[in-house]
Amino acid sequence: MTTSVGSHRLPYEPTIPDPRRWWALVAVATAQLLIGLDSTIMNIALPSAQRSLEMSDPARQWVITIFALGYGGFLLLGGRMSDLMGRRRSLLIGLSGFALASAFGGAAVDPAMLLTARALQGIFGALVTPSVLGTLAVAFPRPAERGKAFGIYGTVLGSASGLGVALGGVLTDYLDWRWCMYVNLPLAIAAAAGVLYAVRPAPRAPGVRVDVIGALLATTGLMALVFGFAHAEPDGWSAPTSAGALVGGVLVLVAFVWVQRRSTGPLLPLRVVLDRRRGGSYLAVFSLATGMFAALFFLTFYLQDVLGYSPVMAGLGFLPLTGGLMLGVRLVSPLIARTPVRLLLAPGLLTITAGLALLGLVQVDSGYWLHVLPVFALVGLGTGWVLVTANSTATLGAGADTAVAGAMVQTSQQIGGSLGTALLGTIAGTSTADYLRAHPASAAAATVHGFNVAGLAAAGFLALATAAVFLIIGPSDVQRQNP
Repeated sequence: MTTSVGSHRLPYEPTIPDPRRWWALVAVATAQLLIGLDSTIMNIALPSAQRSLEMSDPARQWVITIFALGYGGFLLLGGRMSDLMGRRRSLLIGLSGFALASAFGGAAVDPAMLLTARALQGIFGALVTPSVLGTLAVAFPRPAERGKAFGIYGTVLGSASGLGVALGGVLTDYLDWRWCMYVNLPLAIAAAAGVLYAVRPAPRAPGVRVDVIGALLATTGLMALVFGFAHAEPDGWSAPTSAGALVGGVLVLVAFVWVQRRSTGPLLPLRVVLDRRRGGSYLAVFSLATGMFAALFFLTFYLQDVLGYSPVMAGLGFLPLTGGLMLGVRLVSPLIARTPVRLLLAPGLLTITAGLALLGLVQVDSGYWLHVLPVFALVGLGTGWVLVTANSTATLGAGADTAVAGAMVQTSQQIGGSLGTALLGTIAGTSTADYLRAHPASAAAATVHGFNVAGLAAAGFLALATAAVFLIIGPSDVQRQNP
């Protein structure tokens, strides 16, 4: 039994919808929720973990960055491994490894152990996500059900970040920061049980090979970029650790593109990103993550260190982000099938831009309800709006490239988040240091000034990215879906 999707025929995918497809949605959405929670659950726990493990400030930032880097750096390889091993097996291996890495991190006795666990979480998570998207794309081929399924998935995906922060605050305040890692164990078991019940084994995709050289080049290049941005603050932009890593990272990524053009089984077929709608969607997700992850990082410390919130109150303060995300998903889902892609992505990005601009106006004595809540609400609304559109656009008509095309959305998000946190963290740190030299007695004001400058820089970047996305996609028809 075969089906045609886009320009490829997939002999291993059914034409009749699986009767367990909605249970499969629950299972894979739980798996993705697990990974989404861990992208932010340690944010609120960072001050406590830093004190417990005697962690330096630069190492503190890497607790967030190394997860995003491991996840984003290996997602493309995870997409190919999903095709090679089968979606069901990839899900089970990924969930098992994620649970073990979480247990290892919860038992950490020093920063190196925690950072290793976070990196392993990201790597095993990268094996899960492509299989999640591949399962959804195959299980819901009909337009009406597809829109509903991706709307539910988008709600879970979008709300995970805000829920992660809130859950991290509750666990840190009432139990211990280590429970931000241990909580993954029951969630992973529940997701694995759902996969065993609802996701049927499928024959492996024919002719799939693992592009080992491409995987090494992509991961090395991305890691070098993040390393360079992270060291720009303490060492300076011209230092070998900064400039050398940045230049080296760019050269390695250029080599990656060269290899992909000549490979018979590329890790990332260039046709995936050269499609104008997909390419624009990837840029949109990369851009939103650059601003969103940095905003979450800054506001975590603003609420606790400046406003004096407890971890649980700071976590609950992030709930408007989740509310905004869910509203954005709900509003945009019915529009996807009948609205040009760029007319969906641009408003979402501009909404995030407005939220980041407001972050640039927050002061030491700003109140939560009038100054902080609007930032969360706007960033959440725009993020939910963009993510659902991008996920649906990326996997629609991708055929044999579905897993990799979907993985590129998460790759864009995680790499954008890691680079954004590193680069904007450097901008904030540099601005804070400059302010302190001029006003030595104003530590809190200096910290907030750094957040302001970084927020405005992120807003300016998002504004430019919006224009670029609009032009790259160009005038286009609405998403064409198979009847």
